Amino acid sequence: MKKILAIAFALIALPGLAQKEGLVVTYDKTFYWIKIFDKLNYLSVEEKSRIQTSWGANDEGDKSKGKLLVTADQSKFVDMEQEADGGYRGRKSEYMVFRDFVKGTKTEVEEFAGKMYVIEDSLVVPSWKVMNKIKDIGGYLCMMAVSEDTVKGQKITAWFANDLPYSAGPERYFGLPGLILEVDINNGELVMTASKVEKVAAVEGLELPKKMKGKKLTTAEYDQMMRKFISDSIKSRRNPYWSIRY
Repeated sequence: MKKILAIAFALIALPGLAQKEGLVVTYDKTFYWIKIFDKLNYLSVEEKSRIQTSWGANDEGDKSKGKLLVTADQSKFVDMEQEADGGYRGRKSEYMVFRDFVKGTKTEVEEFAGKMYVIEDSLVVPSWKVMNKIKDIGGYLCMMAVSEDTVKGQKITAWFANDLPYSAGPERYFGLPGLILEVDINNGELVMTASKVEKVAAVEGLELPKKMKGKKLTTAEYDQMMRKFISDSIKSRRNPYWSIRY
């Protein structure tokens, strides 16, 4: 693990990467509600009926997009608006994940159970294990790495490209010696795959918003709140994923 981190942050500091030179990456995200709900055996009859009414046999999944802006020093991920009138109309929500690799800090904005929160803390790299598997994603040869979200109980599989020397990725996923082009949560329940990678001389829009509405939390406080919410939902035989990001 220490070796992975050393390589990752050494790549970030490569002199050939100018401060504002970087990438704009679009990710296609597919959330398979039916796969997730099938395993929630604690749900009440009423909750199962609600899910069936809302989603039926929608095997195609719930599709959306996200955008990652990344330089050698920073990264910023936001949701994108659903496609309409032949184009995208900006962010789908106020969700944002910003990382400053030089300062070792992060700022995240997320809606949780109807309320907005701003999570500000130091960067903690996920505990990745690089596997001996490769595959092509968008013309880039990618290696596989696995980790685990212990708060939500999720198995995380990431595919990263050594040819793109940025230790970043979609949403909260980062910390590998190359850009993460795909994330698979719990064997296909949610999949995020890079559909467009643009190399740009100057990345625009990477700055943090001047005003961010929401209650400020540390990562530990956020995780504690999330664990309690999931635990309370299970006890009440409710689906927690109506109100939180999967």
